[in-house]
Amino acid sequence: MKKSLLITIDGPAGSGKTTTSRMLADRLGYRYIDTGALYRSVAVEVQRTGTSPDDDDGLKRLCSTLSIKFVTGEKGLRILSQGSDITDQIRASEISMLASAVSARPVVRKYLLNLQREMGRGKGAVFEGRDMGTVVFPDADVKFFLNAFLKVRARRRYLELASTSSQTLAKVEKDMQRRDENDSSRSLAPLKPARDAIIIDSSELSADKVVERMLSFIEDRLHPSNPDLAK
Repeated sequence: MKKSLLITIDGPAGSGKTTTSRMLADRLGYRYIDTGALYRSVAVEVQRTGTSPDDDDGLKRLCSTLSIKFVTGEKGLRILSQGSDITDQIRASEISMLASAVSARPVVRKYLLNLQREMGRGKGAVFEGRDMGTVVFPDADVKFFLNAFLKVRARRRYLELASTSSQTLAKVEKDMQRRDENDSSRSLAPLKPARDAIIIDSSELSADKVVERMLSFIEDRLHPSNPDLAK
């Protein structure tokens, strides 16, 4: 696969986006960009500075001073904010809910929209998020929307957090359902598949199977049997 593509993978929490996005990027030799981590990073700084998620002026001032970077080290891909490694912090449940609130503010979305588009220059990247194919990269070469049943997604997230959190499965599911509702019902960049997205239900699929399915679609886009599909 020589042609460099820009690929987006959207979907709700627990659908397997992070795992499959990393694996797909690795298989293609592409950069992997976790855009959810960018919003969570802003949420960490909102919490740290005591900025209200409803204070647009305060959020604008905060965003103007932020320095968020992805770096690869001995522990793999890490995210730095203001020079500090916050990779583990951003997965806390309170940061997840705060990120959902912060991501609904136009001033934050504008700041990160510019940052994400700059990261996408030159293509050769897999962008994971919630509005990658609908808002950030509407002209992406290939768009996926990954989903799974709520109970399946909640159990995945519960097992992921088991070593660092005392939350019950019921609490994880309740929080996830609330975030789903918040993200899907907001007026600004709601969580939904792009009209031309390839929708994959991962409820009963392993990450390997999902990636293989994605690769088959990508191969068809690169070498279509029907030339009209390449347009």
